[in-house]
Amino acid sequence: MSLSDLNVSRETELRLRKFIALFDKWARTINLVAPSTLGDFGARHIRDSAQISAHCPAPMTWIDLGSGGGFPGIITAILLLETDGGWVHLVESNNKKAAFLRQAIAETGARASVHPIRIETAPAIIQDCDAISARALAELPLLLDFIAPWMDRNGNCRAFFHKGRDYRSEVEKARGRWHFDLIEHESVVEHDSVVLEITGLSRKIQ
Repeated sequence: MSLSDLNVSRETELRLRKFIALFDKWARTINLVAPSTLGDFGARHIRDSAQISAHCPAPMTWIDLGSGGGFPGIITAILLLETDGGWVHLVESNNKKAAFLRQAIAETGARASVHPIRIETAPAIIQDCDAISARALAELPLLLDFIAPWMDRNGNCRAFFHKGRDYRSEVEKARGRWHFDLIEHESVVEHDSVVLEITGLSRKIQ
């Protein structure tokens, strides 16, 4: 995939290229993503992350959980530079990965800040957001546990989770404990994958 396929400005494309170069450098020494996915870096990671912004293009305050190698959080934060606002809070408890994220922000100018904390403690530190993202982090029932505090505070909050071919079983498990509205966005990268958009989250009374 060429970065030009993303239909972004030349400045944003240059920032994405800076990020790719930095990622390649750091990935030689720390495990930022699964090694088996490095060969198709552009399609698998950049484009997969960028599709989130297509579903939620307005400048918003984001929380990206388990940001790791920067997907989708850093990509979202770079694409926000095409708008007149917005911010991404990157939550990553691994100190080495958090250091990488800070360097990525410094070199690309991405609209983001890094929080080297556990996800469970994040709601007490990051009070409000408009949207939440996570990629390759956990099954949907646990993700809903993580995001519930922010969803309770903001009834308009939206969550976006990348999921693979087995996502339906995760949705079924989650519906045993939660009420939520769901939109399944077909992935632009893999035909049997989706981006799940969650709104209206509330816990079922047992």
